[in-house]
Amino acid sequence: MTKHRKTLPLHTVQLVNESRRGFMKAGAGLALGIYLSPLLGDAADVLAQAPAAPPMPKVPPSAFLRIAADGGVTVISKHLEMGQGTFTGLATLIAEELDADWSRVSVEGAPADVSKYGNLAFGGAVQGTGGSTAMAGAWQQMRMAGAAARAMLVAAAAEQWQVPAKDITVSSGTIAHKASNRSAHFGEFAEAAAKLPVPENPTLKTPDQYVLIGKDSVRRRDSAAKVNGSAQFTQDVHLPGMLVAVIARAPRYGAKVASFDDSAARAIPGVVAAFAVPGKDKTYEDGVAVLAKDTWTALKARKALKIEWDESRAWRGSSDSLLADYRKLAATPGAVAVSRGNAAAAIEGAAKTVDAEYSVPYLAHASMEPLNCVVQLTANGGCEIWNGEQFHTPDQGAVAAQLGATPDKVLIHQLYAGGSFGRRANPKSEYILQAVQVAQLAAKAGHNVPVKTVWSREDDTAGGYYRPLALHVARAGLDAQGNIVGWTHRIVGQSIAKGSPFEAMMIKDGVDESLIEGISDLPYDAAALHVDLHIADNPVTTQWWRSVGHTHTGFAAEAFVDELAAAAGKDPYVFRRERLDKHPRERGVLDLVAQKAGWDKPLAKGKDGERRGRGIAVHKSFGSYVAQVAEVTVHKDGSVKVDRVVCAVDCGIAINPDVIRAQMEGGIGYGLSAALHGAITFKDGLVQQSNFHDYKQLRIHEMPKIDVFIVPSEEKPTGVGEPGTAVIAPAFVNAIANATGTRVRQLPLDPASLRA
Repeated sequence: MTKHRKTLPLHTVQLVNESRRGFMKAGAGLALGIYLSPLLGDAADVLAQAPAAPPMPKVPPSAFLRIAADGGVTVISKHLEMGQGTFTGLATLIAEELDADWSRVSVEGAPADVSKYGNLAFGGAVQGTGGSTAMAGAWQQMRMAGAAARAMLVAAAAEQWQVPAKDITVSSGTIAHKASNRSAHFGEFAEAAAKLPVPENPTLKTPDQYVLIGKDSVRRRDSAAKVNGSAQFTQDVHLPGMLVAVIARAPRYGAKVASFDDSAARAIPGVVAAFAVPGKDKTYEDGVAVLAKDTWTALKARKALKIEWDESRAWRGSSDSLLADYRKLAATPGAVAVSRGNAAAAIEGAAKTVDAEYSVPYLAHASMEPLNCVVQLTANGGCEIWNGEQFHTPDQGAVAAQLGATPDKVLIHQLYAGGSFGRRANPKSEYILQAVQVAQLAAKAGHNVPVKTVWSREDDTAGGYYRPLALHVARAGLDAQGNIVGWTHRIVGQSIAKGSPFEAMMIKDGVDESLIEGISDLPYDAAALHVDLHIADNPVTTQWWRSVGHTHTGFAAEAFVDELAAAAGKDPYVFRRERLDKHPRERGVLDLVAQKAGWDKPLAKGKDGERRGRGIAVHKSFGSYVAQVAEVTVHKDGSVKVDRVVCAVDCGIAINPDVIRAQMEGGIGYGLSAALHGAITFKDGLVQQSNFHDYKQLRIHEMPKIDVFIVPSEEKPTGVGEPGTAVIAPAFVNAIANATGTRVRQLPLDPASLRA
């Protein structure tokens, strides 16, 4: 028997939209008021600099919290929980102002409904999670929701008890009036409170009053469910009559299905259908889908398919040929992103010059949960979707367009995601649209039932939409005192936005901000700076990957700064510090990490020919400031062990310190995995990797000891999901240079280059 709790939907207050910066149209003609820089860069800057906009419409009851008759509180999270701690962060903000009992707080994902759940850091007209914007965008809104609910409960209690509201206290989910010795839990006043007007400007706590925000005692709200198995991921969805689909996709970009024989596949018990899946607007390639009663049967049947591919127009390039093409482009001027002073002339007249080329490969996201999506077509011409949903509004609009419906007929249930790192926020809604198309084709074949489209690990690895391959060519000049008199920097890479609904907003005069972020806004004093870029075209599909452009710009910039320090004959920490006079927060994390790492003390020497070194890097991304020191041991065979990483982070107010530390640790591990092993490579148009045996991830024995230090701050909170990733690669290669004298300029590391 299912027990239903009586719940109170409490009104919340929508705040003035602090960050509306631009408008565009995308997907199904759906108007999206969006400023995408926060998704790709510095949310805090946008929130701070954007002009105020008209107030957004008030949300309906139960938008952000429900209070049950037994006093339990359910927080509705407008952001996806994919392991980064969003459920805990948003719940903390509401529970703090509500004065809820943390042990009685639960969280569930919100459906797709931009009228209630718009991301304020995206301008409020798009619901989605990305760019480390969840806490930055919801900081004020969630606290206001909790404070308004608290005020309504207090007012209800005051009316019932006939006492002044000012004499009522609230603590850990209990409402009390000391003078009359009365107390009650939230649920006893829930119904009465719901009938009261919503306070327009409820009083918020000051930092000295916080009991949850900034406290290590606040534990994650999703951990227990993930440990006991009750957490619902897309792969856990099992609906009545549901079938499972897997797709045999074209092995090369541009290939098409010429013909296929599905007789052997259909002979397998449990297989119900097989059909071609035509491509649509080049969002994905043609393929053949197999529909079966379970995943294992579908996978077996796919192996039994006999497909003839038309590869007459297939791309047969290689990673080496792409990089060679990039180098040709880099030899010519690109679209100018920044030009301050005459950098080229300053370099020509410099006392010393430094030249370097850096490159990074394509990278897969490699989430623990491969892509999947459940779709049920509905009688009104729409559908229901169950998904670890990251990009609610764009996906809802794109699906509506495919179905010829309006967005309100596309109901999206937000489930947990087993990681994403950007992959589930596809700019073309590619895997969602494909799942919907499979459900449509299944219905035409007589199977109008829920369909779960499942990607295998091999599908996920070879399925495209990678972190782009990128090339950096940097040149700088130093005067006799080691000052940077000129710096030129050219970037060649693919644009994630090009060809997507976001192109018009994100690319201006040939400049894609996501390619130059972290270079165009260098914090170091340079008398002259010139940054330009080439947006390369090739068939390989790309999208944002954890830390987006910063994943390669942070590497190139901070590795190059280390080379400049060496040319100037200065300590890398001192060289950086002297050039950060105008950037106190970068200098702050730099000083803290140097102090905590014992930068002024020599490292212990290695044993039996081991070489040890230490490297430092600092980088701002997504509004947060991170500095790291990496300590490495380089063995005789060239293999490298990262022994220790010290990390300092300034992310404004630390809402959940334990989550922040975990995100820095996870970001470091993710970035280090790419620096040591990560590469998606092409040969004759084919992806050379298929699973974790050849697309290696960091193993537990490779994980360094990590110490994370959070800068105390009263600034507005900023992102932590991505900033830790961008800094580890340069700190790592700078440590290798310190140990061996060899500069690593191409990732991933080639141990052969470091053999003693």
